[in-house]
Amino acid sequence: MTRVLLASRNAKKLDEMRRILHEVAPDVEVLGLDDVPPYDEPPETEPTFDGNALIKARAATQTTGLPALADDSGLCVDALSGMPGVLSARWSGAPRSDDRNNELLLQQLRDTPDERRGAEFRCAVALCHPDGGEDVVFGVMRGRITRVPRGQGGFGYDVVFAPAGDSRTSAELPPEEKDAISHRGKALRRIAPIVAALPG
Repeated sequence: MTRVLLASRNAKKLDEMRRILHEVAPDVEVLGLDDVPPYDEPPETEPTFDGNALIKARAATQTTGLPALADDSGLCVDALSGMPGVLSARWSGAPRSDDRNNELLLQQLRDTPDERRGAEFRCAVALCHPDGGEDVVFGVMRGRITRVPRGQGGFGYDVVFAPAGDSRTSAELPPEEKDAISHRGKALRRIAPIVAALPG
């Protein structure tokens, strides 16, 4: 069985990636960072999603010798000139907190009318090969920011983001429905055939 390392400890993100990759690459075993010996993870210092994804994937491959996947994603809000963007996870400062990030975002958009609450999730997924090859793909999901958090599923900003054409938030969608339209789902389906073709 081919093994690929996902450079993440986020259990929900790992589950999401395993579900999506299994559709196209059922014979690929996806490992997380907790499945390999610990190493010094480099800081995400790039101003772009693909730059940060490559930082993480390169470090994982160089350290473990395994082909490695890494993603960087975030929420880009029209009324905030595309912010929080690459700062999404750290929007409200340290320590990282989804609840505080969502509270700050809703506060910043408190006086923004519904028609100007457009936003999109963006994702870059990088795959680094032990031979030095690299692949990067992208995915986008358009939608809008709700007035209040809703839903128990997902993570991050899912509770305040309603995908285009849907009154539910991403956190209210069943996992398979979210996977079909999400930014990460789109990117992973683009990278999955490359992962499936990795040598065993």
